[in-house]
Amino acid sequence: MASKIFFALSLLALGSVVTSRSIPGADSATDATKRANDVKVLILGGGIAGVIAARTLHEQGIDDFMLVEAQDQLGGRLKSITFGAPGKEVVLELGANWIQGTQDGDGPPNPILTLAQKHGLHTVYNDWDDIKTYDHTGAVDYLDVFNQSVDAYTDLTVSAGARVAKKLVDGTARTGYSLGGAKSRTAHAAASEYYQFDWSTPEESSWIASSWGNNFTYNTFGDDNLMSIDQRGFKEYIQAEADDFLDPSQLALNALVQNISYSNSGVSVVLADGETLTADYALCTFSLGVLQHDDVRFVPELPQWKEEAIQSMTMATYSKIFLQFPKKFWADNEARMALYADTERGRYPVWQSLDHAKFFLGSGIFFVTVTGDFSQRIEALSDTEVQAEVMGVVRNMFPDVDVPEPLAFHYNRWFSDPLFRGSYSNWPSSFFSEHHENLRATVDDRLWFAGEATSQKFFGFMHGAYYEGLEVATSMAKCIKGGGCVTLNHVEDVTNAHPYWI
Repeated sequence: MASKIFFALSLLALGSVVTSRSIPGADSATDATKRANDVKVLILGGGIAGVIAARTLHEQGIDDFMLVEAQDQLGGRLKSITFGAPGKEVVLELGANWIQGTQDGDGPPNPILTLAQKHGLHTVYNDWDDIKTYDHTGAVDYLDVFNQSVDAYTDLTVSAGARVAKKLVDGTARTGYSLGGAKSRTAHAAASEYYQFDWSTPEESSWIASSWGNNFTYNTFGDDNLMSIDQRGFKEYIQAEADDFLDPSQLALNALVQNISYSNSGVSVVLADGETLTADYALCTFSLGVLQHDDVRFVPELPQWKEEAIQSMTMATYSKIFLQFPKKFWADNEARMALYADTERGRYPVWQSLDHAKFFLGSGIFFVTVTGDFSQRIEALSDTEVQAEVMGVVRNMFPDVDVPEPLAFHYNRWFSDPLFRGSYSNWPSSFFSEHHENLRATVDDRLWFAGEATSQKFFGFMHGAYYEGLEVATSMAKCIKGGGCVTLNHVEDVTNAHPYWI
């Protein structure tokens, strides 16, 4: 099961930046042509893509760059919190939590695994198949239905591959499921399908791309998933990597980007506090969601082909809801994962116990994951309202237990946060490969883009952000060293193979 625990880049946060390189008053790329730009490259966003891009430029002998990050630390959607009642606190991950796909024998290692090992990150194997099933009546064994959903997902990916070989059109994953005879008409079947289909919605996902995204990751790196329980936070590996090469003068924290002006002469970036930074080139690693919400203003506006690509992909939301109880009331021999089947698909379905010998024994922590529209729904509710709903589900799952109120409760509002606007990118069936090429393409030779969303093979994964930071920065370095650019090209108009007949 490939859970795109998404989350892999960074973006903006309120604050100001003070740097000896900044020159007040330069508020457009045109102004920048009157004098030397502050730096050669501005890297906008200090998540995985941004940090790896900076490292790549450094390795290519280009150190005239500045990494601009809106938060007070690097890491982006690698975001941790100290959670729990006094004396029972544990550092937990609000965002990315798992290394998905590690290494199969002597095959290539996932680059995130390599970084985690390099910096001594504490991770443990997470067995997604170690699961117990529930519904509104309590513990109910529908593992036979669950296992059927495993087979149905396998059939879905195989049939997607056959469509690619035959050059057949894409459709939604729901179409693929239905044509394969898997129609999930019961609550048990719908919950099982949800679990297998990456905890997301088949109606909103490409049949072909969702299959290749899973297959590329797990066929390349192997089937295992490692969960970070490092009490420094999962972000430690990317922060420690940055410490290996980044000079403090190359980093601007608490720097919220508001405007980006660009021309064939350079790029000018205006921060929230009015400061302006200029460069010959800029690499934008903002999340797809931020670009879709126009949280950053581009001058001139991005061309139609770029904007169409941005708006045609989707930004998914993934929310973990943490509860800490006075003590563990679920049996010690119970599985670490739990699946709850509600009459509403996606309503508080996937649970995990962290009060386990391999995780945080004695912590009393139980958490549930929701995604997509349901994540957006709970973001509009108060914490009190969400806690009441969640506790109703817990009491349904354990009807014979006098379940106490939690000592601590927390979830993050990823979709509402203007620094992220969601958790990871998702490829819908209406999104063409040419759209994706345009999402990645350079604008006017000066404005470049990278992030998990721009990775064709690994969109939605941390290693997608890693590879895009590496590959795009390598292309930028060639451009800079060569005195001219072979940029990432675009397709002016994305067209159908055949016209519509009306």
